[in-house]
Amino acid sequence: MAQVHEYKVAMTCEGCSGAVERVLNKQKDKIEHFDIDLKAQQVKVRTALAADEVLEIIKKTGKDTQFVSTSQGDK
Repeated sequence: MAQVHEYKVAMTCEGCSGAVERVLNKQKDKIEHFDIDLKAQQVKVRTALAADEVLEIIKKTGKDTQFVSTSQGDK
């Protein structure tokens, strides 16, 4: 069942958010949807993957990433 995991990611520019977008797109078979809010430095990911698995994927960008919370997907 898909859940929405929220992360705080140190992104300061379009290049930063682009890097996050690229690593998440590589997992598109496992990730249903993601939303990147550059201004709030927030990333929300809808997936059946565990929160720590997604955390490791985002950390591949080299950006400081922290898990915030998980909520149930509305699907």
